[in-house]
Amino acid sequence: MKEVIAIIRPNRINATKKAMVEAGLPAFTGARCMGRGRKPVEFELLKHLEGSGEDTADVLPALAQGGRLIQKRMLTIVVPDERVSAVVDVLMKANRTGQPGDGKIFVRPVIDVARIRTGETGATAIDEMKG
Repeated sequence: MKEVIAIIRPNRINATKKAMVEAGLPAFTGARCMGRGRKPVEFELLKHLEGSGEDTADVLPALAQGGRLIQKRMLTIVVPDERVSAVVDVLMKANRTGQPGDGKIFVRPVIDVARIRTGETGATAIDEMKG
């Protein structure tokens, strides 16, 4: 099993949710988060992106190596090893704009998982067809 973590733009969350469901991947967790990449944020550029749906109201000042943090969304999904490439492909297609700030995807191993309600463990606990 693997955990796929995606950090994406806030304005791409609805398109991402739709793409995940259409790909048969309806089970995932999302959270608001703050972050930044290697390069300084160009806030003047963000102002120009306002018309494209970029959520510039969520740009908040905060210290981060002399810069500001930008609001992002973090999605996490645990899947069997054979589904990882499908998840990554869906996330890439739904979030690639070609501009800096599109996000990152991380894949980490998962040792075990347990479904609290039923007590199921391992792959059975993440089977979308159960529970």
